[in-house]
Amino acid sequence: MALTREERETFLAEPHIAALAVDAGAGRAPLTVPIWYQYEPGGEAWIMTGPDSRKNELIGRAGRFSLMVDRLEPTVRYVSVEGPVVETFAATEAHLREMSARYLPAEKVDEYVAFSSANHGEQVVVRMRPERWLSSDLGSV
Repeated sequence: MALTREERETFLAEPHIAALAVDAGAGRAPLTVPIWYQYEPGGEAWIMTGPDSRKNELIGRAGRFSLMVDRLEPTVRYVSVEGPVVETFAATEAHLREMSARYLPAEKVDEYVAFSSANHGEQVVVRMRPERWLSSDLGSV
């Protein structure tokens, strides 16, 4: 059964690990990778990645990408959203801290931010405007 707009936006706003998919070019399947993301109902979804990463290169070329999140309990539910990139800019420590706090316990955020800053290099924020949605709650299996 398809989710209502409110249900799908609320579900996407929960801290799931997304599968990001982006066109990888002629003769290739889409690049599909797990990724942290941020989303607030009614807003734009955003991710962080290295400016020289394959993800960022392909997203820049395609101008759009998809995110898909799911859960298995208490019911099988998923939301997939696809849309155009509306903005790409250099990430700040505040972006890294916001994303880290979404996925990690509060006591682990400072340690992760320090590690990421020291080891992951520059990052960019890529913002996507949700344009097409697929969603369903398949009930318990």
